[in-house]
Amino acid sequence: MENIAYIQLDERKVKLIITQNRNGRYRILEEVENYYDLTDDIVKDCLLSPKSKADLLKILNIYRYTIETFNVGKMIAVCSSIIVKARNYRGFLDEIYTNTGMNFVLASDDDIVKNVYLSCMTNIDASKGYIVNIGSYATYILKFNRRNVVEYNTIPYGYSNLTASGMSTLDMVATVKKELKKCSLVKSYEDDVVIGCGASFVDIARIAKKLTRYPIDIDNNYELSDSAVMKVAEFAKDIDSQKVKKIKGLGPEGAESLSGGLAIISAIFDSLKIGTINISSANALEGVVLANLNGNASEKYSDLLQNSLDAYYEFKKEGLAINSQVYDMAVLLFKQLKVVHKLPRVYVKPLKIAAYMFDCGKFINFANHSKHAFYAILNSNIAGASQKDILIAAFACTCQNLDNFNLPEIMKYKDILSEDDVDAIRKLGVLVNLSVNLNASRKNIISDIVCDILGDSIIMKTVVSADPSFEIMQSMKISDDFKKIFKKSLQII
Repeated sequence: MENIAYIQLDERKVKLIITQNRNGRYRILEEVENYYDLTDDIVKDCLLSPKSKADLLKILNIYRYTIETFNVGKMIAVCSSIIVKARNYRGFLDEIYTNTGMNFVLASDDDIVKNVYLSCMTNIDASKGYIVNIGSYATYILKFNRRNVVEYNTIPYGYSNLTASGMSTLDMVATVKKELKKCSLVKSYEDDVVIGCGASFVDIARIAKKLTRYPIDIDNNYELSDSAVMKVAEFAKDIDSQKVKKIKGLGPEGAESLSGGLAIISAIFDSLKIGTINISSANALEGVVLANLNGNASEKYSDLLQNSLDAYYEFKKEGLAINSQVYDMAVLLFKQLKVVHKLPRVYVKPLKIAAYMFDCGKFINFANHSKHAFYAILNSNIAGASQKDILIAAFACTCQNLDNFNLPEIMKYKDILSEDDVDAIRKLGVLVNLSVNLNASRKNIISDIVCDILGDSIIMKTVVSADPSFEIMQSMKISDDFKKIFKKSLQII
């Protein structure tokens, strides 16, 4: 196990992340951001002012104390290439190293593309498509196929310099569209998934969710539609920058991210003639973190959902953890009882999530932990599943105890969940509960189950490696719930 500090310095902020790494996975122990504006220094004066240097050095020295507190074994510092526009940047980076020991490496366009791609591939499950990353001074368009970047284009406008141009919204959109026409990837665009990441995409998606009353508060994998972008544009048309800062949930980039970002996103929708863009919470710094993990990245990408679930439990699992056994048992029961539950395969992902995370509520409160699982699952940064899948899984996990089934609460999500989904939630909840109890001794005694469906009853024949009396006794306690949901009596032998 190792603690690593990552420091990111660019024209808008200096950010510190401290991670704990173990078995090729990581968790964040600390995250700090401080925002400032070097636009005048870099773009106008081409020289870092004494005040800017002093302010940044003060922040980095404070970060150094934080790093020492967490007993960090290694520091990795990256710096935006926009800094090189300041003629005295080398002297300043040397001064930083002398005072803090932070050796900043300049991130090239290739580095940014690589890191954004790495981050996206651990957030969105897609084998091919396009990634659009809007930065403060440039926008990158990547094409990927079979987990490799095929090509990328760069347009010289980000949300910051586009906003600072002083152009009207229509002129900003027209300017970006003109640049997009030069991009080979736009000319040869194929009808594949488009993933959007960066502060502008996230901020505009958050506003869109508020305007459309979208009930799930998750950024990653939200489908931003062209109609939602038009609503945001209409909303932002007459709102000043001070009011933008007061909108809940927006990042510190605020008005710049909204104004310039809207123009870029509108131009992309119009140029590619697409209906939706999948939002990713990916960022270049996360890519740096991932690049410094041990393990085969391609193996992790091969099953993004499994990797995401394993990552969640890497730092939470106990010595007698049975999450993988419950997961396997739930999938087995789903297959064996197909003619009984009559659920299509689209519910396999929600079942896997609910089964693997059956005990996640215990980290909040052990008492009625299945009830607390709802919040835990929705906020666990699960990748490799749609937001609808995650929502169904969260409700299904709470329904390990059918008393937790709350139709009025579910109806808050009526625009996302269908009647079939509501029916599936209770069925999945019972299957998860049964899977947990079939692993009651935590010794993986039951390796297989064969179900005989006889009229109004089901006989489950267990294949065991030891005496399964405890598992059978615990499982039969939910026979009433099983009969209530599946309309059949349960017998386990």
